[in-house]
Amino acid sequence: MSPNASLQISPTERRLTPRAPRVSSPALTLTAALLGFALITLDASVVNVALPAVGTDLGGGMSGLQWVVDAYTLAFAALMLSTGAFADRVGSARAYALGTVVFTLASAACGLAPTLGALIGARVLQGVAAAVVLPASLALVRQAYPDPERGARAVALWAAGGSVAVALGPVAGGALTTLWEWRGIFYINLPLGLAALALTTRAPRTGRRPAPLDLPGQLAAAVALAALAFAVIEHGTVRIVAGLLAPAAGVAFWWIERRAAHPVVPFGLFRGRTVAVALGAGATASVAFYGVIFAFSLYFQRVRGESALTAGLMFLPMTALIPVMNVLSGKLSNRFGPRVPMLAGQIIALAGLLMLLLADERTPTLLAAFLLVPLALGCGLAVPALTAAMMEALPRERAGLAAGVLNAGRQVAGALSIAVFGALVGGGVGFVPGLRVSLLIAAALLALSALTTLRLRRP
Repeated sequence: MSPNASLQISPTERRLTPRAPRVSSPALTLTAALLGFALITLDASVVNVALPAVGTDLGGGMSGLQWVVDAYTLAFAALMLSTGAFADRVGSARAYALGTVVFTLASAACGLAPTLGALIGARVLQGVAAAVVLPASLALVRQAYPDPERGARAVALWAAGGSVAVALGPVAGGALTTLWEWRGIFYINLPLGLAALALTTRAPRTGRRPAPLDLPGQLAAAVALAALAFAVIEHGTVRIVAGLLAPAAGVAFWWIERRAAHPVVPFGLFRGRTVAVALGAGATASVAFYGVIFAFSLYFQRVRGESALTAGLMFLPMTALIPVMNVLSGKLSNRFGPRVPMLAGQIIALAGLLMLLLADERTPTLLAAFLLVPLALGCGLAVPALTAAMMEALPRERAGLAAGVLNAGRQVAGALSIAVFGALVGGGVGFVPGLRVSLLIAAALLALSALTTLRLRRP
């Protein structure tokens, strides 16, 4: 017998021996979650500056370009209502890994798309994956930092990653489109997605938790939102059919949710004044912000004749200030309550929209870039405050649901603003008149939202 025979382990014993628990790194988990969140946030804004190049290469007209943006946003928004429960059922680490893999593969499909239809289909798949990544990434952060104080700092860093991605999106889109080609805005996701996936291997594996899924309600919500977008963007018979289907699906959604044991959107959430005001303010801020970025991405290139790189750089003054205003909003909310920064932010954003009415064919490009700044200042000040107001108005155990409803509402509002703005600037009245009508619509909504914010109780 060999002297080492007593140390050898048989295959049967090796299978039965329990594995030592894997040591996870909170910092690496936070990095993975932050990278994934930044990636899906980046893809919501990086594509806008590349739209003229996409249209030149693949055709499709204004409606096709609108769908390149809205296909991602609508899928993201519609499924965000249920993906938090999905992440609980399969485990946040598994859900995050699955979402990241699908997002990376869908990005490759976007870059390889031979037609506009293929690109739009791949963008839908990207949106589905992004809806899974968002709640799973936040859950990973909260699990990696169970201590409340350290957890709050980690969540703040996670949120900052999204703000930085928003700021870099137009610039990155313009640079990649000019120096490479528009497909580069999707190819860049491949190494970033693989890096996020590799870092996820160090994330703690969590158990599965039975979380109810309201599949009929989720399906009805998705059909209603998609039909509403078709009714705004498309023309002819498609618009008529979609216009009839949207309210029918909306009524079906209301009927299902009233009777569901575990509704995807409990309507009791909206009974409180603070929740209703916060949802309305978040939606109007998204209408103004995302609609203006979409319209002015086209304005800088089609009206002013600038390159994609220059157009992207023109958004840098406005987007770079958003993280600064987010921090200021938190400090003001802590001192005066969320009502003050919400109201101040909406008034500043409203003034910014009215200033943008000055932009026309003769406005210097640099001046137009600085006219965008007040809108960003206002939205950056209002959004964190309205989020805090909604979270404070609901029990702590419903925080995840509240965040999902708020973000889904903001994404839907942004998608519909792109549909409306695109229809107006691409209509027969001309780009600049259509742009001014779009800005006035957004300004009217912001003014109404500011008036309702006045009804919030002082702290």
